[in-house]
Amino acid sequence: MVKRVKDSGANVVICQWGFDDEANHLLMHNKLPAIRWVGGVEIELLAIATGARIVPRFEEITPEKLGKAGVIKEISFGTSSDKVILIQECEKSKAITVLIRGGSRTICDEAKRCLHDAICVVRNMIKNNSVCGGGGATELACSIAVAAEADTIKGVEQYAVRAFADALEEIPLTLAENSGYAPIEYVSKLREEQVTEQNPFIGVDANHKGTTNMYEQGIFESVMSKRQQLELATQVVKMILKIDDVIAPQEYE
Repeated sequence: MVKRVKDSGANVVICQWGFDDEANHLLMHNKLPAIRWVGGVEIELLAIATGARIVPRFEEITPEKLGKAGVIKEISFGTSSDKVILIQECEKSKAITVLIRGGSRTICDEAKRCLHDAICVVRNMIKNNSVCGGGGATELACSIAVAAEADTIKGVEQYAVRAFADALEEIPLTLAENSGYAPIEYVSKLREEQVTEQNPFIGVDANHKGTTNMYEQGIFESVMSKRQQLELATQVVKMILKIDDVIAPQEYE
């Protein structure tokens, strides 16, 4: 089996299910360094990145099924000298692995969450490259439009629509308060500017740059992300409104 691997032209062996010490000794004796245990997802990603094919049997090993990488090395990091295998300069992919390090697990988890959010934004922009104004401008524009629509509705339903418009204003109100402004007065001014100028990009100047035009400041949000946020928030409220009673724990005692 080792001879088949050697004859195929391979110089590194990566295995998913592992092998014993004797096989490792024979591979090293034939100058074939090996990685014993690689997860199923990781080995599939490696196959894509290097252009290799996952071979289930030794009889199927051929030079055409081998992948190519420029550098394969082991590095250690941290106070506990944790080790990882680094595979660089893959032939078929520009994919990378981000190694997050921090002083505690909480810091690492927070960095991982921020990185994941950023990647998701890029993914959404690839799927739909439409953008809207940030800084609460979009929520304020939606609030104005919904409030105007409420004026055309007869009956008690208009109160529910107005409540939805008021809820949309909570985002710019919170942004204004966190930015050091008087929230009610500041958002009222923004609403007046949006209605007067018919500009949906008027939002909270959180960076204190002297302009409330988010287009000029270059503050945008993905339309796809914004739509998902509003839909999810609305679904949560609908779910809560369906609950007509709450059973307190002490009632069981």
